[in-house]
Amino acid sequence: MVSRSLTNAAQTLLDPEPAAEPLIRLESIRVSYALHGGLGKTVLDGIDLDIRPGEFLSVVGQTGCGKSTLLRLILGAETPTAGRIVVDGSEITRPDRDRGYVPQKYSLFPDKTVIDNITFGLEVEEFSLLTRFLPRYYRRRKDFRAEARRQLARMGLHASDASKYPDQLSGGMQQRVAIAQALVMKPKILLMDEAFSALDPGTRTGMQKLIRQVWKETGTTVLFVTHNIAEAVNLATRVIVLAKNPEAEGSRIALDVPAADSQVVERIEKATGHADLES
Repeated sequence: MVSRSLTNAAQTLLDPEPAAEPLIRLESIRVSYALHGGLGKTVLDGIDLDIRPGEFLSVVGQTGCGKSTLLRLILGAETPTAGRIVVDGSEITRPDRDRGYVPQKYSLFPDKTVIDNITFGLEVEEFSLLTRFLPRYYRRRKDFRAEARRQLARMGLHASDASKYPDQLSGGMQQRVAIAQALVMKPKILLMDEAFSALDPGTRTGMQKLIRQVWKETGTTVLFVTHNIAEAVNLATRVIVLAKNPEAEGSRIALDVPAADSQVVERIEKATGHADLES
């Protein structure tokens, strides 16, 4: 008779590794907005989604299908009409440092230098207006600025760029600073909303390579909203398509597929009804 220990050992070899618990879980999400005249508009309806740690998830769909709304929900900047959003085991109610956000329009303060823009979140989180006069503030500020310079170097910017103002930078450089601004908080999740759409093609290609490299180095979970199907597939490990639900008012997840799927582009085009979402 085969011993129980040998049987268990053999079973362990045969069984695949258990999947990691979801870092992000959206459960029965519905988002509706009140309009004038007592009417309402439903943007998302019946969204159920699990995202595991370290995934790079692209979100595509036609304009107005709720892609940005989905990101704002996960950020905690918006609350669902129904359902709940759980991040790392806890239901979220507001933004926090675990979720970094990079919007389409550069989120930089025009009156602050590059390095002050990057350290702003760290300083606001740790110090109030009164505690900025304590000796500890100056010690920590030195640490923050050292980390900001490391992030600048990671983004491929020069040390001399730290003292510049946003209007002295190109669009691509500004977006690199915006990414550094998010990453300096060491978020578990990076939310990027059409972050490269305003860039010229050459700069956009460089930024795609950069964010893919940062993802590999940090293991950060990335949610990347884009209209560009090729960009979505080339960057991500997984792609979801949001599309209007013919049986409901709002959008649903019409497709959820690994980016490595050999038919992924054709399946996305079929799910969206368009070959070019940016046109």
